[in-house]
Amino acid sequence: MTDRLEIARQIVEETCPHRRLKLENIQMFSEIIQCRKFHKGDVILAEGEVCTCLSYIEKGLTRQHYVKYEKDMTEHLSCEGGVVFCIESYFNGTPTHLAMEALEPTVIWEMPRDKMEELAETNADLAYLYRRFMEDSLMLSQVKADILRFESAKDRYAKLMQLFPGIIQRAPIGHIASYLQMSLETLSRVRSGIQ
Repeated sequence: MTDRLEIARQIVEETCPHRRLKLENIQMFSEIIQCRKFHKGDVILAEGEVCTCLSYIEKGLTRQHYVKYEKDMTEHLSCEGGVVFCIESYFNGTPTHLAMEALEPTVIWEMPRDKMEELAETNADLAYLYRRFMEDSLMLSQVKADILRFESAKDRYAKLMQLFPGIIQRAPIGHIASYLQMSLETLSRVRSGIQ
């Protein structure tokens, strides 16, 4: 298992590639993160719970999903290097409508909101890191919204392949189809047309 300081450095380098944070600030960040391990199929966050942490995926694959008209819908898929959380629940402190599960053995590092905000209030480096988590999440949400609004089924799949090849290779096809808002039949046609 990766030690706290090493994983804190990794998170900072991936999240803030254009800014060097001071070692003492990375050390402070490392002191608040907590490691959690999940088996395939484990629930990371259940519907109705309050999301109180940002979760960095060191290893594994996660899915956020909800049920609509008795159909299981995939909202988000993420693998190594991703930071996942349920945005509305996280900011409002309300129960989430989403559930989060591990699609394979997964190791995440949780960053509690209260501790992140406490550090961000007094430390410019950590305020920048925290802001970058939020910016990256917003940009990813915008990319997904634009893909779903403006791209054909073929282009949606191609964009997912380009941006997240690990997800394409590892996530079950049904979850990919749901994430891209297309039927299994459409996704099968798209995949055969691309290959």
